[in-house]
Amino acid sequence: MVKTKVIAGFILILAIVGGCGTSYSWSVINADASRTGVKPAKADNTEQALGYVVDGTYYAPSGEVYSQGATPQLASILIKAQPQMAPLKEVIAYAPKSMSSSYPQSELSNFTVDCIMSTTQKLTGKKVDVGIMNFGGIRCSIPQGDVLLDDIVSMFPFKNYLVYVAMEGDDLRELFEKMASSKMQAVGGVEVVIKDDELESLKVGGEEVDDDKIYGVASIDFLLRGGDNLNLADEAQDIIYTGVLLKDCILEKIYELSAAGMPLEYHLDDRIVIE
Repeated sequence: MVKTKVIAGFILILAIVGGCGTSYSWSVINADASRTGVKPAKADNTEQALGYVVDGTYYAPSGEVYSQGATPQLASILIKAQPQMAPLKEVIAYAPKSMSSSYPQSELSNFTVDCIMSTTQKLTGKKVDVGIMNFGGIRCSIPQGDVLLDDIVSMFPFKNYLVYVAMEGDDLRELFEKMASSKMQAVGGVEVVIKDDELESLKVGGEEVDDDKIYGVASIDFLLRGGDNLNLADEAQDIIYTGVLLKDCILEKIYELSAAGMPLEYHLDDRIVIE
């Protein structure tokens, strides 16, 4: 009986507390560096980009001063780490405008998959007709202005290796039908028309796919067996592993552009049309 009363009393207390209707409110502050003026640091401008810390007080580039809370400690950690990160702060290219990766195609995704195609063909000596790259493997954007080595390393953080896959035309068509009905990925060398989540047409090199022809496909090993629900290896007639990382493939192309005095930019085209 006593135990029952205790339990009943506890429930009553919970009901009273719960009925008080305690509420909280807060304001949303965008993490856009508008208060601190912080921007990505290069190898030689840490203080200008991140500010500095003296005697536990953080002096931000914007002129704001922080002496309380965790801000000075966090700033100190970031600033002290910059010398070790200096190699990643090398400026490797210039981009006239920012480039991001977006469905169904974008300058950045087109640039990536076309690099995969040209590099895989060069490495294997095989004719590459088609390129396939998952959008999820491109993790960030290329900023407008100076492009750092860190930007590309952050963009392709995974150990994805270039592969060559030989595939019959009918299997290639089935692959694109699957992507059209579920999740289209970044592609190259093709002209794809999709309507109501169905593949309307598929051309490779400007010609309709020949079901009996063998096509060379350049991709990454992540997509061979289940990555992003693709299994390129299942119907492969041949697979060649290049041993070259996607990141290194992209960097090589960027270094070539910079050495030739060319900016880092790309284009949209008719490779994917959604009706």
